[in-house]
Amino acid sequence: MGEMILTKTRIHAGKWEGVLKAPAAEAEPRLTVWHLETALPGVEIAPIAERPGRWRVSVPIRAELLSDGVQSFVIRDEATGDRLGHFTIVTGVPLEDDIRAEVDLLRAELDLQKKAFRRHVQTAG
Repeated sequence: MGEMILTKTRIHAGKWEGVLKAPAAEAEPRLTVWHLETALPGVEIAPIAERPGRWRVSVPIRAELLSDGVQSFVIRDEATGDRLGHFTIVTGVPLEDDIRAEVDLLRAELDLQKKAFRRHVQTAG
């Protein structure tokens, strides 16, 4: 099977949805979705009639998989094991160690460093 490309279209009504481009696929591609080292059931793949080599992909996101924190889902080609994509869902109270908080702290530190450097250059020059 040729190179496959998976593109997210949306998350709607408890389902992740995307389009799989698999131009060399002779049969329906088989995908597995993994969450915490467990393969999830219910992945749906349907051909898009007006676009040969394209498939609609739908992954149900079961409520029991969601809890406070970050939940990551990995989508793989079942035949090769290649990772085609992933999606992440963040729920609950934002975590102090969340990457966004870390980036904000780094930006603030960088701003302080820039101001100190500018003061140093102005007084030295």
